[in-house]
Amino acid sequence: MKRNNAISVGEAIRKALREQGLETPLNQQRLMSAWPQIVGEGIANYTSDLFIKNQTLYMHVSSSALRQELMMARKQLVRSLNKVVGAQIICDIQFR
Repeated sequence: MKRNNAISVGEAIRKALREQGLETPLNQQRLMSAWPQIVGEGIANYTSDLFIKNQTLYMHVSSSALRQELMMARKQLVRSLNKVVGAQIICDIQFR
């Protein structure tokens, strides 16, 4: 007996997360976890205190020279991070 309204397990999980309001926090955590993967461990070691508020990723950068480099690559970093997550989670990055 074949069911026409069958959905995949992954889709069922995504639907349940969305209904419970957990999809966005989960995606935000995935995005912050992807930061070292995108910039590399060396650069990630100079950054700390990552958090997301109002679709902006905030972080502290301990090197002023690195902060300048990251500011120039901000748009590319936003695109790369959103691509890894597969959703538009952030629109901007602020370096402190």
